[in-house]
Amino acid sequence: MSRRVRVRSGAAAPGGPTLTRGEAARAGAAEAAVAVQGVGQQGGVEVPDVRRPVSVEDGRGEQEAAAGPGGGGGGGAAGRPGQAAGRPQHGGGATTETTGQKDRPEGSTEARQRRPMGSGRAAHAPCCRRGRAGGAGSGVKRPATCSAAAWPPLPPPQGGAWREPCDPSAPRRGDALPQVYRTLKENKERFTSRVTTITTRSQEKELSPSDTDAASQGTAAPGARPEVPSHVPFLLIGGGTAAFAAARSIRARDPGARVLIVSEDPALPYMRPPLSKELWFSDDPNVTETLRFKQWNGKERSIYFQPPSFYVPVRDLPFVENGGVAVLCGKKVVHMDVRGNIVKLNDGTQISYDKCLIATGGSPRNLPAIERAGKDVQQRLTLFRKIEDFKSLEKISREVKSITIIGGGFLGSELACALGRRARTRGLEVIQLFPENGNMGKVLPEYLSNWTTEKVRREGVNVMPNAVVKSVSVCGNRLMIKLKDGRKVETDHIVAAVGLEPNVELAKSAGLEVDSDFGGFRVNAELQARSNIWVAGDAACFYDIKLGRRRVEHHDHAVVSGRLAGENMTGAAKPYWHQSMFWSDLGPNVGYEAIGLVDSSLPTVGVFAKATAKDTPKSATEQSGTGIRSESETEAEASEVHISPSFSPMPQVPKQGEDYGKGVIFYLRDKVVVGIVLWNIFNRMPIARKIIKDGEEHDDLNEVAKLFNIHEE
Repeated sequence: MSRRVRVRSGAAAPGGPTLTRGEAARAGAAEAAVAVQGVGQQGGVEVPDVRRPVSVEDGRGEQEAAAGPGGGGGGGAAGRPGQAAGRPQHGGGATTETTGQKDRPEGSTEARQRRPMGSGRAAHAPCCRRGRAGGAGSGVKRPATCSAAAWPPLPPPQGGAWREPCDPSAPRRGDALPQVYRTLKENKERFTSRVTTITTRSQEKELSPSDTDAASQGTAAPGARPEVPSHVPFLLIGGGTAAFAAARSIRARDPGARVLIVSEDPALPYMRPPLSKELWFSDDPNVTETLRFKQWNGKERSIYFQPPSFYVPVRDLPFVENGGVAVLCGKKVVHMDVRGNIVKLNDGTQISYDKCLIATGGSPRNLPAIERAGKDVQQRLTLFRKIEDFKSLEKISREVKSITIIGGGFLGSELACALGRRARTRGLEVIQLFPENGNMGKVLPEYLSNWTTEKVRREGVNVMPNAVVKSVSVCGNRLMIKLKDGRKVETDHIVAAVGLEPNVELAKSAGLEVDSDFGGFRVNAELQARSNIWVAGDAACFYDIKLGRRRVEHHDHAVVSGRLAGENMTGAAKPYWHQSMFWSDLGPNVGYEAIGLVDSSLPTVGVFAKATAKDTPKSATEQSGTGIRSESETEAEASEVHISPSFSPMPQVPKQGEDYGKGVIFYLRDKVVVGIVLWNIFNRMPIARKIIKDGEEHDDLNEVAKLFNIHEE
């Protein structure tokens, strides 16, 4: 809060305009000096003495206008341009000092030093021999008292000598003043008008709480806070998992940090995995509104990371005392000026930043055959990615008779199983088609992919492998999908789950490099793309010290990379070494977790055993207490992996037709394990992470499989 000077016109006009010291300076040193000197007894302007000890730092001075209370005003030191006034001149009652230093908040250490002793005017008796210990830029700090002993002696006034400080009978400095300046009545009017103008402008800049409330309700208020701050220390582009993890990491290392998340999504940050998993198994008819679901372990939670009360209103972010996290929803960054540290939004708003994170994620791909089909087909298409997509598809599943899912990967298989269960009770036909030989054909070895396909069929889904879409058209009130092998599929709605395209539109304006093989922004080991710019999540193409350059599109990677980027934005300078995991559940009874390079084109070795009742996703969440399993084991790693002969029963690969209850699948490259899938084995990911990190060759992977205790009953 600024310390203010009360400027009064005559003794009979108490309530005059209020002026800060800086504003008095802007009124003009010479004009102020003319107006305030020698007018106390002539109805002129009287300025109470506001001189007090001031800390002068960094070569900056401070400008103050002061005059003795009561009658005589006097001469002053109106310095020449570029020259700061020193002590009060001989016989002067006005002092002008210059500085660029801002007022300190009330209650701070310096404010206490600058506060005058005592209270009222008595603390500033004009007879106190007070002046500056040095000129502007001297670096000398005044003492915190107005003791006469603390200040150098001043030359005596004309016609007398200085008496002891605060002696009522002592001559005042303005009693015998040389008439250096003359005060005219018209100058008084000019000065008063100038002071009133400056005061009005200053008051308009300072909004009261009521003004802020009025502005938030659409009421025009002078000088209202802007809806979007023009500058933020930490700017996060994207409102997904990676951005939220980075925001928490920044605040953990810097509790006073001010973080702004700019999200194209209209919703606050939320987790995506439940959109294709648990939400579809909810018994709540209002699940699309509440977005709350029961995990496999029966516990209920919200899809949102934090409630709205966790976040700071965007307009208040620069003013909150301890900083916070604000989310600007429904806005998109369309241009980056990396040299000027400025971004431009789609509405033209510009925001400058100190540190920036790009966590733009990706957009769902579409099939060329569907893109060529026209608007009638597009209106019956869902590219599943966001909350609105879940709400829309859930509603559609209640209204239509047939839904076709194109894609046999993680998302497509999860949605097929989720909708398949509804097919039994609502008479909904669910079709899944994909070009591979079986579900998860790009990830799982062929024998396990075939088993998964049969599992999806048992859920009520009409699975059509080796299906390549040739064209899509509208036939009557239905969609007609023609396959390259001549087959035709009639349906009411299509869900395309054929992968993700990283959002790298900002690369052009920002001058950032995009990887030609994997897509995404190329970053170094600390996830940094350029000075003051980091990238995390689906859009980051990073170098894995064990597995080479990669780009990962999974929840756990978004959490870990976002957290690391946030730490590095606050100066941690840590490299990215983490092996992220991912998981997929085909309902509450079958699921798997994977880590590393899991590509069905690599040689694999699978070791399986008979499953028990506790070898299900439901049991896993009951043990860990969380439905997002990576939350319980994100960075965990076994401290030591010791492989030795054991007398435990040897796990055996099931014969054709037998059930793959639980097991471990090792993916090899040059005889080294580079990927692991844990099939219905949970809470063992730290061991898998350690095996990949060690990068050793193993003669007998059956012995390695025993580390996961798959032989336990």
